[in-house]
Amino acid sequence: MKTIFQGKRIASILGILPETVANFDDEVGNYAFPPSQTMRLKRLMGFKQHRLAKENSTVSDFGVYGLQYMLKNNWIRKEEIGAVVVVTLCPDFFVPQVSNIIQGELKLTKDVICLDVAQGCCGFLVGLMQSFMLLEHLGNKKVVLVNGDVLSHKISKRDRNDFPLAGDATTVTIIENDPNAKAIYYEMNMDGSRADALKIPAGGFRMPSSDATAEMKDCGSGNFRSLNHMHMDGSGIFNFVQTDVADMLQAAFENGSKNIDDIDYFFFHQPNKFILQKLAEKVGIPPEKMFMNLVENFGNPSGASIPMTIIFNRAEELKTTQKNCCLAAFGSGLAWGLMFMDIGNLAFCEMIESNL
Repeated sequence: MKTIFQGKRIASILGILPETVANFDDEVGNYAFPPSQTMRLKRLMGFKQHRLAKENSTVSDFGVYGLQYMLKNNWIRKEEIGAVVVVTLCPDFFVPQVSNIIQGELKLTKDVICLDVAQGCCGFLVGLMQSFMLLEHLGNKKVVLVNGDVLSHKISKRDRNDFPLAGDATTVTIIENDPNAKAIYYEMNMDGSRADALKIPAGGFRMPSSDATAEMKDCGSGNFRSLNHMHMDGSGIFNFVQTDVADMLQAAFENGSKNIDDIDYFFFHQPNKFILQKLAEKVGIPPEKMFMNLVENFGNPSGASIPMTIIFNRAEELKTTQKNCCLAAFGSGLAWGLMFMDIGNLAFCEMIESNL
């Protein structure tokens, strides 16, 4: 899918972090590998610390916490909200939907549209697409886009390949109509034939969770996990990024109205530092324009990674100025996409910590 959106803008962004900080150095003993071998990954992959939600904390908890913070500070009013879109892989329940839970907790009006979207790494781009389309029918109302996951609950703490990357976070983005906003180029690609590259085998209707699926096993590489745990095919994802994702970016710059010099900042999904460095090298993106520091500070927060990267690196600047940005994401699905859009003059762009 390739399209152009007109008259839409991001008005503000809030990031909500759990208070628990886990340090990579303290987790080395969890893994069935010599500590010296594990520590070599620290510099290469960008492992330092990550945020972990409490066992009973859910995406709706973080979404409600963030929106209550916004309402308390008069950053948005209830009567301005026309839709709540939640993008997550971690629903509180099969039923009801997270967006409806948030609407009910905040006592929003009954004409507010509530919509959940199951999407991971590309969740911010997919959520923006859905929000832009809803705005065509909401007049002067705004869309509240919640991107959040608590995937640390679904990753084995004895899996050195996956657990160091786990980072729980939620973002709340306010999106609105703006007739003066510049056109937004949007592209999204999907390939379900490679869906197994990032998967939680058990827990759905295909394979319900059971005592058997909870059994921890050595997967043959010294990593212990069960069928209830998420696993990423690291080499498969790396090759996917170096081929499909790099080709998409290069084609967009060759065939579109933008080139790399036109872009002020590149805000990409943050799988790990190594993948991003190799992608930047292949596409020719100057390292000073592309941020690769989210994993070492917070872990990989799935679909919240792009707005978290924006807040962490350029919050103050984007409150007062507008920048030409390239957003790109890639991962579970498999899915990969990009956007060219101006971001700036934000009403607020903040990161807060919760006790969740």
